[in-house]
Amino acid sequence: MKTAVQKRLFHLRDEQYAAFQAKITPGIPAEKFIGIRVPQLRKFAKEFFKEPESKSFMVVLPHHYFEENMLHGLLIEQIKDYRECVAELNKFLPIVDNWAVCDIVSPKIFARHKQELLPQIKEWTASPKLYTCRFGLEMLMRHFLDEDFRAEYLKIPASVPSGEYYLDMMVAWFFATALAKQWKVTVPYIEKNLLDKWIHNKTIQKARESYRITAEQKTYLKSLKR
Repeated sequence: MKTAVQKRLFHLRDEQYAAFQAKITPGIPAEKFIGIRVPQLRKFAKEFFKEPESKSFMVVLPHHYFEENMLHGLLIEQIKDYRECVAELNKFLPIVDNWAVCDIVSPKIFARHKQELLPQIKEWTASPKLYTCRFGLEMLMRHFLDEDFRAEYLKIPASVPSGEYYLDMMVAWFFATALAKQWKVTVPYIEKNLLDKWIHNKTIQKARESYRITAEQKTYLKSLKR
């Protein structure tokens, strides 16, 4: 029997989209997908967040459907209190089992709490949980590659153990973004072969696909491929 929230989510169902989501999110059984497009789910989450039922929904973990986990993440990112937001993330992240749910969460409150956020990011990136670590790396990439950047922050993704595809992809994405934003201090990681070979080559590929990398830089990166 479906819960009240599940019934509401099924009203937004697109079965073709459910099949598409199942294809791009390996490891999750097809029957776990309802099939809701992200803009619709975001709209639902924004409205649902204001309802008292959202609090009871967030107490029950893990959820059954993929979209329930997506919804949970979208509810967390709307929390306006930093400590509450982190507390809810620390309950939620250990049950995340795919890249899509991990990557949809980007709390707005983090931009105003950089000082407290950095130590928390270091805790997440040190986690043995694949998607907790990936989330930490993504928050580091989003919040600490611009005006708050320090060269020492590059050591965090460089020290993450390699071998997990979705973690290696995140590290490559991080370094490709760092090359675009902080070229001078990032390129030595490529020149000196400081990254795992697969991550090294994937970083170069992703950087060369970026419009933020100059043609000259792309040519140089190509010459560094291993």
